Amino acid sequence: MDKFRTEVTILPSPHKISYSSSILFIGSCFTVNIGSKMQEYKFNVDINPFGIVYNPLSVKQNLEALIENKQYVKSDLFQYSDRWVSFDHHSRFSGHDPESCLEQINRRIDFSAKKLKETDFLIITMGTAWIYKLADSGKVVSNCHKFPSKLFKRELLKPEDIVQNYKVLINALLEINPQIRIIFTVSPVRHWKDGPVQNTLSKSILFLTIHELLSIFDCTEYFPAYEIAIDDLRDYRFYGADMLHPNSQMTDYMWNKFCQVYLDDETIKIMKDLEKLIHAIQHKPFFPGSVQHREFIMKHIEYIRSLEKKYPFLNLSVEKSHLEKQLSM
Repeated sequence: MDKFRTEVTILPSPHKISYSSSILFIGSCFTVNIGSKMQEYKFNVDINPFGIVYNPLSVKQNLEALIENKQYVKSDLFQYSDRWVSFDHHSRFSGHDPESCLEQINRRIDFSAKKLKETDFLIITMGTAWIYKLADSGKVVSNCHKFPSKLFKRELLKPEDIVQNYKVLINALLEINPQIRIIFTVSPVRHWKDGPVQNTLSKSILFLTIHELLSIFDCTEYFPAYEIAIDDLRDYRFYGADMLHPNSQMTDYMWNKFCQVYLDDETIKIMKDLEKLIHAIQHKPFFPGSVQHREFIMKHIEYIRSLEKKYPFLNLSVEKSHLEKQLSM
């Protein structure tokens, strides 16, 4: 016997992501992990314009806000103690001043609403089928902001309800952007506070929902992030200290699988050329300001210039500025 694990084999997608693609990530942790990798490699990405979102109805609400370019007003915010928050947003959009909170929210929506109309790939990660609603209005919230639990009601979504909501959503997306492709994933992070049985029930609802949508819409596909974590890696050494969230090893493995499925040889070649620069930016010198370090920096500034000539579509201004700043120290 020479097999010691059940590796998840995924067929390459015929729909390839390239450096000319526009990509929008929305949902829970997988979107941040893979989206950040793509950002590091200088792809044209937009990640979670509302912050991390866990349940499919909140994802739908957020995308509908982008479709209509909704502008939030003070009545959309809630005040608790000295904080103003939006229940559609992550707490990083909260603030002590409602006007600055709204300015941040609306500026981000305006940017992503424009981007959505030209997005080639929309990557949606669903984390849980459990939702929280405001008890007085029934509004689904994306984030409870640690408000008292008596303000909310907790419910488990049904597959048919999610499917009906997403039929409306996907048709609306296709209306503003007929070329969009939607890649669904289920987050490998288990919602352990729900208990193992309730977490499994929740994830099962998400799987049923997604595979029903795949049978309805030709513009959709599925990347098995959950299966890679649970069935392929299947070991706690691939998780963080909480035993729930992926560590860097799992993230790297998942990223490599994603690249095998969605990136072509030419795109991977560009990424390999960029790796040398990425490693240089991450390099921490033993002797900053030394002759050797200055030579190292100048060598990589020259390398940036060569990359800019070879790949004029890459924006390497941040990396160049980072290195030039070290030269002036």
